[in-house]
Amino acid sequence: MAKLENKFKKRKIKIGILGGSFDPAHKGHLAISKKALKKFNLRSVIWSITNRNPFKKKSSNNLKKRIIFCKKIIGKNKSIKVKYFENIINSNKTIDLLNYLSKDQKYELFFLMGADNLIYFHKWYKWKNILKKSKLLVFDRTGYKKKSLNSKIYNSTYGKQITFVEFNKVNISSSQLRKI
Repeated sequence: MAKLENKFKKRKIKIGILGGSFDPAHKGHLAISKKALKKFNLRSVIWSITNRNPFKKKSSNNLKKRIIFCKKIIGKNKSIKVKYFENIINSNKTIDLLNYLSKDQKYELFFLMGADNLIYFHKWYKWKNILKKSKLLVFDRTGYKKKSLNSKIYNSTYGKQITFVEFNKVNISSSQLRKI
């Protein structure tokens, strides 16, 4: 009986993190979040909104508007939460967020991203540490599968730490929506 109790104590709570500017949030974000929840048995997915993505120009909408819109897109889905951590961790770097969240060792972290982001993942700040702190779940996006599967990271020894997820894609992006 003691072994069985220890087994349950050691189980970590699986949490997914989808980071980004969400400018604007869309049903593609929602689709990959729902897929991750189901496929990887996550308790929740946190949409961690950044005030400014280090690889992009300034956001079109202010932070408050983006947070409100994220909550609208999520609707009544209690498994997806919208959070802004930069005021707590004083950083917009993914590794700093993962370090903060991993302090509570009861969590197992899964970092979600679109296949387009994997292509340049080797340029992310302390990307090797991101792979140590979380399991990377890469979701296929229209037009990016071949490039992401041929990326520097995926084809290195680090590719073993990455799960490529194929699913019924939603052919939409924030940059497309901003043009409308």
